[in-house]
Amino acid sequence: QTKTGIALLYDEVSENAYDIRLKLTKEVLTIQKQDVVCVSGSDHSANHRTVTLRRQPVGGLGLSIKGGAEHKVPVVISKIFKDQAAEQTGMLFIGDAIIQVNGINVESATHEEVVHLLRNAGDEVTITVQYLREAPSFLKLPLGSPGPSSDHSSGTSSPLFDSGLHLNGNSTNTAPSSPSSPIANEPKYEKRWLDSLSVPLSMARISRYKTGTDKLRSNAFEVLALDGVSTGILQFYTAQESADWLRAMSTNISDLTLQNMKMANKCCSPSDQVIHMGWVNERLEGSDSSQLYKFKFLALKGSSFYIFSTPPVSTLDWVRAEKIYNLCEVLFKIHKLWLADDCWLQANLYLGIHQDFDLEDQRPYCFSVMVGHGKSHYFNVELGSELAVWEKSFQRAIFLEVQRTGSKTYMCSWQGDSLCFTVDFALGFTCFDSKTKNVLWRFKFSQLKGSSDDGKTRVKLLFQNLDTKQIETKELEFQDLTAVLHCIHSFIAAKVASVDPVFIDSQSIARKYMYSN
Repeated sequence: QTKTGIALLYDEVSENAYDIRLKLTKEVLTIQKQDVVCVSGSDHSANHRTVTLRRQPVGGLGLSIKGGAEHKVPVVISKIFKDQAAEQTGMLFIGDAIIQVNGINVESATHEEVVHLLRNAGDEVTITVQYLREAPSFLKLPLGSPGPSSDHSSGTSSPLFDSGLHLNGNSTNTAPSSPSSPIANEPKYEKRWLDSLSVPLSMARISRYKTGTDKLRSNAFEVLALDGVSTGILQFYTAQESADWLRAMSTNISDLTLQNMKMANKCCSPSDQVIHMGWVNERLEGSDSSQLYKFKFLALKGSSFYIFSTPPVSTLDWVRAEKIYNLCEVLFKIHKLWLADDCWLQANLYLGIHQDFDLEDQRPYCFSVMVGHGKSHYFNVELGSELAVWEKSFQRAIFLEVQRTGSKTYMCSWQGDSLCFTVDFALGFTCFDSKTKNVLWRFKFSQLKGSSDDGKTRVKLLFQNLDTKQIETKELEFQDLTAVLHCIHSFIAAKVASVDPVFIDSQSIARKYMYSN
């Protein structure tokens, strides 16, 4: 199914916007610009057309013009009147820039100079025109056919006025002259939407933010292809249109990512499947950074969480990841959602692990992935639906890895003794002597009643003795305490999910709010 519509292409350098037509298919976004093409007759270049107009007693030249050098735009034809001289030639169109009048170059002439020339040019006026493909939207030229009828250009007066040349001007000949009409073998021209740029959507990314800032573009976004080719800034007339197009493009990108995942999974063993992957923005540390956020490509595959600067395209690319973490040892946390009433929701999805983030940034849909040694990565996505998918995918990938692994053992110590601490999906927690392998203590997951740590290496685990109902405190010291705490969290969550999947679903912060939004 193909979606089409009219939008504007915003040029940040000139700060002008141009009318374009968008064509979205499953795999490609095409940007079209209007141009005049030669459809029959001698194969002249449609770039420059020279047309002779005969001024008529009623209606004059039959056209109006806008623009001029004082507005940094050429003088363009802004209206063509039905059944009058300009229309009868079949060779002039709204949006044509006037280059010459009776051999005089007017490319850098002011509006008034061109009006004066045309009004005083006699009964036969020869003009050379070239269609202005990127007519700034401030000229408010009607798009006209072809393409969907659009009222975006009507009803608002332009900051530049129309000068009507459908008046007589200084005609010396008062007898009606024969009307301008196309000669039989003259070339025929038509105004058409022509493909200007095609952006493949596979592994493409969308950005609604002004580069390097937290400023959200108003009703606008940019699409960047895998090879870095950009659509430029696509601007829409209403928030609703912008949201519709954003959703449609995101859906198509997601569908293609799913296809890519299926292809990749054909080459991978069942234990090494891609669960989810896609683009996010990662917030960079340090406010002096020239760019607050940078695009990153995340993947959940097999036992690992990958962070890439560019997507993995071949099997060999997986070793190119900037960072690789074991899924049992990471913690996913949602930070921000933008609710329907525009208030912020701060959501903590975990207990007992505290890490304060500077939440000054203005982006909604943020999550962090906390990793070993107290470090973390802070990400943002463009849509609430994407946040919900990441939440669900992390959960699923972690649970699968826990069930596959079955148990994880960490070296630790207490009071000079070298010990091993095992988290086991079936048995719970076990601590044994690393040399003799003698079991020192063992507790089920359900016996863990609380924990506290010093934020560095030491943790106190509080277990309830099943016989005495008394709380027993076990203290241990780990090299990477954060990884161990995350691992305990992952195993307990996976255990709960295996017993009560409905409870885990009910804890989904993102989905609860996104779909009501």
